[in-house]
Amino acid sequence: MKVAVVTFPGSNCDYDLYKAVQQVGGNPTFVWHRERGLTEYDAVMLPGGFSYGDYLRGGAIARMSPVMEDVVTYANAGGPVLGICNGFQILCEAGLLPGALMKNRSLRFRSHPVHLRVERNDTMFTSAYEKGDLLSIPIAHGEGNFEADKETLQRIEGEGHVVFRYVDPSGEATDAANPNGSWHNIAGLVNERGNVLGMMPHPERATEELLGSTDGLGLFDSLVHALSATA
Repeated sequence: MKVAVVTFPGSNCDYDLYKAVQQVGGNPTFVWHRERGLTEYDAVMLPGGFSYGDYLRGGAIARMSPVMEDVVTYANAGGPVLGICNGFQILCEAGLLPGALMKNRSLRFRSHPVHLRVERNDTMFTSAYEKGDLLSIPIAHGEGNFEADKETLQRIEGEGHVVFRYVDPSGEATDAANPNGSWHNIAGLVNERGNVLGMMPHPERATEELLGSTDGLGLFDSLVHALSATA
């Protein structure tokens, strides 16, 4: 699995993502945001961090980077694209996912493990999980509050685009379990085609017991399996 890990000025989780891809046998390559051409890659990943210092808002300037024109073309052709944290913000700014990530309801940066419930295991990113699985994955963001207009939010839920949801240890999607105020506790969602996933929590930081959890490995294993099946 050849993976492009796109790096923007201010990205700080690119190496974590690089190592996570290596852990599942993938072959990652850093792609600088000014580079062009992604057709040789089996998947494209946008890491977390603070691209361009989050000026204007998270992902707003990175969305204008030259590589993003190719990311949009790649995604529209059906290529797998994963955006984590700042990467999720960039995907929304680029129009590859609906809605936007607003400031956390608390107006504070939140960095700690959260519980996620797997809402779908029929995507190329989640087949290694069971529907309803509870995962422990860390977050680290100040703008993770997913919002959209009422019609869009109803469509997201009605068409089953939500993949991960913030829950408490018992698996209930409570207000107390929501770290940022995200609508309906949404932590991650896919596009209609199912080839673009955006999520605020960091699965690449949950791939080794030493890090406190290996629950994030399933996402990368799922992608390897999906690409192997189509090879």
